[in-house]
Amino acid sequence: QVQLVESGGGLVQPGGSLRLSCAVSGVTFSIKTMNWHRQAPGKQRELVALIIGGGGEYYADSVKGRFTISRDNAKNTVYLQMNNLNAEDTAVYYCHMIHLGVNYWGQGTQVTVSS
Repeated sequence: QVQLVESGGGLVQPGGSLRLSCAVSGVTFSIKTMNWHRQAPGKQRELVALIIGGGGEYYADSVKGRFTISRDNAKNTVYLQMNNLNAEDTAVYYCHMIHLGVNYWGQGTQVTVSS
């Protein structure tokens, strides 16, 4: 079955870095557009970044220049490298994919940026 399993969240100080991972199974991963969303308390879920099968990338203005999305098709894994983190990046981060018209979400991983 289709599964998205996330890892890599945690507590980090302002200015620090984290790398999130999302391991995908049950699909032909190399042709899938993969997305990262985040949701902070009291706020709507927002798209942070996406990467298409050919490697093209999109970033929300709030993270452009600080975050990098990448993929390793041999490992069926998508990554989100987050640098120069600030308090506004605190949220639950979700990996996301659409397959046969169905939305699939990772379980969510908490990222907390605090001194």
